[in-house]
Amino acid sequence: MTLDPALWTSLGTAIAVGLLIGVERGWRQRRIRGGGRVAGLRTFALLGLLGGLAGLMAIVYPLVAAALAIGAVAILVIGYRRAIQPDATTEIAALLTLGLGALAGSGNPVPALAAAAVVTLLLSSRDQLHRWLRGLTETDIHAVARFAIIAAAIWPLLPDRDMGPYNAWNPRDLWLVVVIVCGLSFAGYAASRRFGATSGILATAAIGGLYSSTAVTAALSQQLRGTPEHARALSAGIAVASAVMFVRVAVLAAVLVPFALPRLAIIIAPAAIIALVFVALRWRSARDAPPATNVAVARNPFALLPALGFAVFVAILALIVRWAEIRYGNAGIALTLAITGSMDVDAAIVTMRGLPANSLDPAIAGMILALPVLLNTLVKAGITIVTAGPKLGWPAALPLLASAATMPVAAFLAR
Repeated sequence: MTLDPALWTSLGTAIAVGLLIGVERGWRQRRIRGGGRVAGLRTFALLGLLGGLAGLMAIVYPLVAAALAIGAVAILVIGYRRAIQPDATTEIAALLTLGLGALAGSGNPVPALAAAAVVTLLLSSRDQLHRWLRGLTETDIHAVARFAIIAAAIWPLLPDRDMGPYNAWNPRDLWLVVVIVCGLSFAGYAASRRFGATSGILATAAIGGLYSSTAVTAALSQQLRGTPEHARALSAGIAVASAVMFVRVAVLAAVLVPFALPRLAIIIAPAAIIALVFVALRWRSARDAPPATNVAVARNPFALLPALGFAVFVAILALIVRWAEIRYGNAGIALTLAITGSMDVDAAIVTMRGLPANSLDPAIAGMILALPVLLNTLVKAGITIVTAGPKLGWPAALPLLASAATMPVAAFLAR
């Protein structure tokens, strides 16, 4: 009789699940004298194996599998009641080990092992989680709850299909804009509390700029209006996101439309340099600011109305793009790319990649791609001024306006 190798894999994974969780629990309870704890390393390994056997037998012998599981749970409950130092976390971990072992035994070893790794990480992070919890405020709790509602409760329920005039609006995609802006805003707030205003804002802007510099600009402009004492750091963050966008565009163009890169790089390189110069100046100014203006963090980490306003703006642009496509067709390539790129430069690059081969001269292609980059930079400047207000918005938008001003000059000189 030859046993299926998958059987041994399932049982081996079930034991590995128990060992993985058991190592952490055994180390955590290492100071408890022998016999004083309910389950140690060996017990967890056996629980994983027991769960694996139950999972294997569940299809052919369901009653036997149920009896094994019930018996194991009963033993754990009795052991918990008799323990010198009862530990509910260990009991729950033991039940999870049994369940994950059964999952592995039923033919799903990879999800079982992945879940065991997550359980072990949570168990081993007890001290860090407790320190983090003690540092939370009521504002933090409300912000997390609200973000969970818009990201986990509302967004998945929205229809994922085009609708409205010209089928220009996808409700789920539009709400994703709200989720991204709110998420970036809260991430910036959390990073500011953890690393300080300047470092946290710059880190959030740089990472967020890899995905959407426009969303980062909207989120930071919103914070700028509420916390003017961080104007230098937030302005530097807006410039950082813009600089990252220029680099991201160049990399995407090199991968997707390499023929357009030489002319595009000539046009956007000066703009990127201008943005980086402003970053250095604003960062140095924020770093040297008095402690009193560089300690406090945003008072409202979660403001929904600005995010909704940004989503409405995106919806209007989406409608214009769809109208231009229907009205002008291929003749409106530059117009469509420019309007699309004003909110998402990556989309313009992807659109150009889909054009027929040799349909555009490389120099013209680079010029066309530079247009959405220019409009996107101007749109971000407008978002900054409108959201933060003229008094704070104009100085923060200055790096964007300066970068935008260099692009037509560079394009003219590159003719």
